[in-house]
Amino acid sequence: MLSVRPKVAELAFQLYGRSLHPELFDIFETRSIERGDYKVTIAITRDGHVITFEHNNVVLAEVAAASTQPLPRRRRLLSRKLVGEQCESLSCKGGVHYQTSFQLEEVSPDIFWSFQQELARDSEFKGMVHAFNNSNRVQTGALSYINIETRQNRLLVQAFHTFPDDYAIVKSQSVFTI
Repeated sequence: MLSVRPKVAELAFQLYGRSLHPELFDIFETRSIERGDYKVTIAITRDGHVITFEHNNVVLAEVAAASTQPLPRRRRLLSRKLVGEQCESLSCKGGVHYQTSFQLEEVSPDIFWSFQQELARDSEFKGMVHAFNNSNRVQTGALSYINIETRQNRLLVQAFHTFPDDYAIVKSQSVFTI
């Protein structure tokens, strides 16, 4: 399966009050964790990531994907173009609280390559990582890195997705609390 990223200008950040079918995405890495009263599945996709958090009857699915990705509109709680820096928070039934901050950072080529190398080195020992194929324009492909911290009543997920063709970095931090 070819694993080249879309253009960064096509990206959107979305949150659903339901699970999404995995076949909607090109998934390259996945991890499932159960801790305390919650379960989470995290996937690195072609465009970014999908995080599905479940506690009792509450399901939240965070998606960083191309806005052209055909996703359902039903029970979509949040949809934002990935531009600049944004913060969102939401309280759900069942005592689940969701908080996120995400940003698109376009940087100089030197800063981009330095960040990508540092991310590749740091991700060798922890978290989830996927190195994408390179495009015809640049020698090194994109990189996705997801760091997961679990606590009894709290989940923290930090994601970094690089886009070499655009010298852009997408960073997000999401906290699910029960």
